[in-house]
Amino acid sequence: MRVFFIGVCGTAMGNAAILLKKMGHEVAGSDAGVYPPMSDVLFEAGVDLFEGFSEDEMIGWRPEQVVVGNAVSRGNAQVEKILTDRELPFVSLPELIGEDLIGNRPSIVVAGTHGKTTTTALTAYSLGACGLNPGYLIGGVPLDLPSGNELGDLSAPFVIEGDEYDSAFFDKRSKFVHYRPRILILNNLEFDHGDIFRDLDDISRSFSHLLRIVPANGFILRNGDDPNLLNLPDAPWTRTLSIGVNDSNDLVIDNFKENAKGSSFDLVWREQQVWEINWSMPGLFNARNLAMACLSSALVQSLGRDLSEILENPFRGIKEIDYESCRGVKRRQEVLVNRDDVAVLSDFAHHPTAITGALESLRARWPDRQIIACFEPRSNTAVTNIFQQRFAQSLSLADHVLIGQVHRAERIPNNERINPYEIVQFIEKQGKSAHCFGTNQELGKYLGQRVNDSEKEKLLVVFFSNGSFDGVIQEFTQKMER
Repeated sequence: MRVFFIGVCGTAMGNAAILLKKMGHEVAGSDAGVYPPMSDVLFEAGVDLFEGFSEDEMIGWRPEQVVVGNAVSRGNAQVEKILTDRELPFVSLPELIGEDLIGNRPSIVVAGTHGKTTTTALTAYSLGACGLNPGYLIGGVPLDLPSGNELGDLSAPFVIEGDEYDSAFFDKRSKFVHYRPRILILNNLEFDHGDIFRDLDDISRSFSHLLRIVPANGFILRNGDDPNLLNLPDAPWTRTLSIGVNDSNDLVIDNFKENAKGSSFDLVWREQQVWEINWSMPGLFNARNLAMACLSSALVQSLGRDLSEILENPFRGIKEIDYESCRGVKRRQEVLVNRDDVAVLSDFAHHPTAITGALESLRARWPDRQIIACFEPRSNTAVTNIFQQRFAQSLSLADHVLIGQVHRAERIPNNERINPYEIVQFIEKQGKSAHCFGTNQELGKYLGQRVNDSEKEKLLVVFFSNGSFDGVIQEFTQKMER
C-alpha cells in the first residue's frame, strides 16, 4: 500500500511512518518544515519527503491512504483536497497504529500524566531482556534501545504510550482508546492539557473510557498511591493490580534510597521480596516507572499459567533482569556537562509534579551543589495560570530560579496567562532568589554571567522545558564545554 502522512516530521508520525516502511509499504509525507533530526531519520528509512502542503505533490505521488496528523487542521491544502474530492481514504494516526501496527498483537499501553515515555522504553527493554522481541513505538529517544520504533516479532507484544490527547481534528477521542490494551499501565492522573479538557473530572472521564476496553483476560496496573486513579470507576470485568510505596499495594517499592551514584530499592509482591534493584536512574518516580515495567513483563511471561498461580507470585520462575546500566530516555535529567564547578542538565518536565520530583531527586544526588532551575513556560497548560501557584511552590525547591519567555504569550488572554513576576515574588518570600525575563536569550545571557561570577560555589543548572528553550540549552552547554 502507498501511504501518505500529512505532518510527517512529528515524533510519533515519523516513527509510525518508519514502521510502515519496515512492513513493506511505500511511504511518503509532507510537513511545513522538513527539519532534522526526524527528516534525516525518515530520509535514511526511505520515506519520500515533501516540503510544504502542496495538494498537487500529494496527488502526484498517488497515495492509496492518507494519515492526518494531530497538528493538522482545516485550512491545510492537502486536508481540504481529500475532504473535497472524497477519493482518498484518510485516518488519524492513532487509528492507523491500532489497526495496522498493533492489530491482533497483545498490546501494553502506558497511560498517565507523567512518565509514559520512560515507562514505555523500560517495558520494551524488559521484554527484550527476557528473550522476547517486542514491537514498540516511543515518543522520545530511548537510550537503551536501538531506536524509538521497532516491529519486533508479529506474535510478540506491542508496547506503546497511551496519550490522552485527542486523535485528530475530526476525532476528538483520546488517542489511547484506539490501542485496545491487553495490559494497561496507569502511572498517575492529574489535570493537564487545559486546551482540550475542562477540569480533572473531564480528563478522568476519558481514562474511565479506557478502562472499559481492557479485556477479561487482561490486566490493569495502576499506581496505588495516586488518589485520582483510585477514584476512577472499578473495572470488575478484568484484574486490577496496584503498585506503589504503601503496604496496601500488590507490588510494593520498599527501602528506596538515592545518592550521587544512583538509587536502590526492593520489589515486594504481597509480602514476598522478589527483586532487588540497583541502578543509576534518578528519583522515586523512576522507581515506580520501573516497577510497572517489571510487573508487566512478568505478566506477559506468565500468560498461559493458571490465574491463581499468577496472582500468588507473577515473578516466580521469571528471570531477574539487570537494570544497572539503564539510562532511560533522552532529556529526562540528562547530564549535558559534568564539571567539578558546574553541572548542566536538561529535563523535559513541564508540569509542577514532574518538576518537584526532579528537584527532589537532584537535591539527593547533588547535595553539595547550588541548584539553578531555568523554566520555560511552553506547554498548552504551562502558559496559563492554572498551575501558577503550584509552579511557584515546585520551583522554590531550587536555590535560584530563572523563568524564561512565556511561549506564544500573545495567544493567551491576560487574565488566563501565567504571570512569571508573581512567581518570582512568591519564591523570593521563601528566601530564594528568582528572576524572570522577556526573552529566553536574555535568560541565557544572565545565566552565563551568573556562572562566571561564581568563584567558589559548586553549581547545578537544570533546564525545564518541553521545547528547545530557543536554543539557549545548546548555546549554554557549548559555552560550558569550552
